[in-house]
Order: sequence, then C-alpha cells, then structure tokens
Amino acid sequence: MKGRALSLVGVRFGAIASDMERPLLPIDRVSDGVKASVSSFHRSVVDEVARTVEQDHVVVVGMAQNPFVKRARKLLSDKGIRFTYLEYGSYLSKWKERLAIKLWAGFPTFPMVFVDGTLVGGFSDVEKLCAAGKIAA
Repeated sequence: MKGRALSLVGVRFGAIASDMERPLLPIDRVSDGVKASVSSFHRSVVDEVARTVEQDHVVVVGMAQNPFVKRARKLLSDKGIRFTYLEYGSYLSKWKERLAIKLWAGFPTFPMVFVDGTLVGGFSDVEKLCAAGKIAA
C-alpha cells in the first residue's frame, strides 16, 4: 500500500459526510460487499439510536457496569436534566451492537452523550459542559 494517501476530511460513506480529521479508508477502496455488510451491521440498533437522538433533547447511550456511564447519568440527574438512556449490554454481552453504534457515531467509547442531536462526547465532556452551564434542564 505504499504511495497511497489517506483521506482525512470530507470522505463520504453513503449519504454521510465526515469533517472529522481522522484517517478514513477512501470509499473507493471499499468493496460493494463490505459497504453492504457495514450498512446492515446491527442496523436495527443503529436506527433505534439515531431515531432517539433525533427525537429527544438529551440522550445517553451506554452499557451496564461502565463507571463512566453511571457517572454521566448521575451528573445529569443531579443537575435536574432529563435524558433518555439507551443501554446495550455489558462488558460481557452485546459488544457487536455497541461496535455498530461506534461505527455509526465515529466515537470510540461509552457513554455517548447527545444534546439536541449532536454528539457532545463522553462523561468528561458532559462534566465540562454542565460546569459551563451549556446543558440545561
């Protein structure tokens, strides 16, 4: 693969454009079979998360047993901020469902916190936004 440049910005997959500055395999280097496989990989889970993120003000996507998920939920509750919580397994289950969500969001860890349809990050990001008064009830 020498001599092939990685595309960093503006790579399209389906109808989604990415402005994140991270290396992505150029779409013309992905076979149609792989595109179909990724598109259908736990699609019902991805669709559920996407629908909820579009509908609800604050959404926390997480997993059981993860202390950062628990901390994010507690912080939001303590601040009186209503949120929808979607849980997908634990460290020992539903890892493929969580992988599908990570592929969709482009974010590597849980929790994933969305505010008004925008992924704002994980626990530490939410903690900073709450401290700055940028997430309100």
